[in-house]
Amino acid sequence: MIKALQDAGLISSPNDASFEALTGGVSSDIWKVNAPGRVFCVKQALAKLKVKKDWLAPIERNGFEVAWYSVANGLVAGAAPALLMQDEQAMLFAMEYLDPSIYKLWKTELRAGRTDPDPATQTGRKLALIHGGTVGDKDVANRFPRTDIFHAIRLEPYLEATADRHPDLKSLLFGLSRQTAETRLCMIHGDVSPKNILLGPEGPVFLDAECACIGDPAFDLAFCLNHFLLKCLWVPDAVSGFLENFRQMAESYMANVNWEPVQDLETRTARLLPGLFLARIDGKSPVEYVTDEQQKDKVRRVACGLLTNPPDHLSEISEAWVKELDT
Repeated sequence: MIKALQDAGLISSPNDASFEALTGGVSSDIWKVNAPGRVFCVKQALAKLKVKKDWLAPIERNGFEVAWYSVANGLVAGAAPALLMQDEQAMLFAMEYLDPSIYKLWKTELRAGRTDPDPATQTGRKLALIHGGTVGDKDVANRFPRTDIFHAIRLEPYLEATADRHPDLKSLLFGLSRQTAETRLCMIHGDVSPKNILLGPEGPVFLDAECACIGDPAFDLAFCLNHFLLKCLWVPDAVSGFLENFRQMAESYMANVNWEPVQDLETRTARLLPGLFLARIDGKSPVEYVTDEQQKDKVRRVACGLLTNPPDHLSEISEAWVKELDT
């Protein structure tokens, strides 16, 4: 890493810089580097993720994260951190450091019950603009030639692994996995979540695009909407705010869909979301804040019901969840 930074001219000597390991992620090592005249971050992908269950993923995803940042910033200025360098052999890259005193982590804001819907509205709009701007773009598609990485780091650990706990739903969950893998419309991020979004002066900034590929835009939308539902269990006093975030993000996103019939995309999103909802309880990457079995059972009841009776509209999901929360 030090040699790569020296070759790129970002540091002259390791003795002139300080390196601080940043925590919070499970898939990469990330350092904050203080060098004379500049502060930046370095990110290097791990082959084995830092979770309890075995979860392996190709480290080449580091290069696809760089590609996502580059394309996204070209479509929506400031949508991602600015890139400083990339080393394809070492599978690492450097990017600007965004000061947390200015750029607030959205997950932290939501944890505190601060559910201003404006970030959800802006996130939905920006995400749709990035998706729409890459539909049918062959040059962008050529930057994401792999499909196995998305399967390894998203479809298998979330949808397919969940079938181990729910064998009666195996055909449904594997069917969702297969349909999502086969729908390749645009460049997707693959991990749109409040933990990967900073709220800055110019709006949301997307981080951690390690799962980026050409895929189904419904996955990105469903993946983020899922978090608003789950956080109703984390901060019960803010349920109405989370549900409003859910509605605002969905409506803002759909208002900017111009590449396919809106109802087609909403139906795919609504049918995928229950699988992701269940996966964050019984898959390889459960959310850390839902530990009570009674709360987990609430998720299971709603998710299983929606999987066996697939919805066409996102409002059906939020309505089913509200009904469960009230019991």
